[in-house]
Amino acid sequence: MTAQHIEPGGPVVPRPERTPVALRVALAQVAPHRLPAMERQKDEAIALAARTGSLGPITQFLETWAVAIEIARTPSTVARLRAAEYTAQSVDRDDPAWRDAMDEIHTLHVWARESLARD
Repeated sequence: MTAQHIEPGGPVVPRPERTPVALRVALAQVAPHRLPAMERQKDEAIALAARTGSLGPITQFLETWAVAIEIARTPSTVARLRAAEYTAQSVDRDDPAWRDAMDEIHTLHVWARESLARD
């Protein structure tokens, strides 16, 4: 993980490097319940990369989990995501709250990707 100062109310862990091991260590700290999904997706990405002769699946795996961890490492951000996901699953798609929730989910993912690209 890269050395970073942790601010109160900010990220609870430093941003990890984009390697499977570093991402796994960070995920274990911020969302350990997601480790089985990460391991399954890693295995799937490696198998697909081997079948296709492309590193694309591995790159996508690393990007997906870097974004998930970027969101999860800040409590207020992950709380926003959870609230939006709950709303999206709880209301009908024709309810304006559903669109608002989906917009929030999208906004958080865009923010995380942009944050990762800046650093």
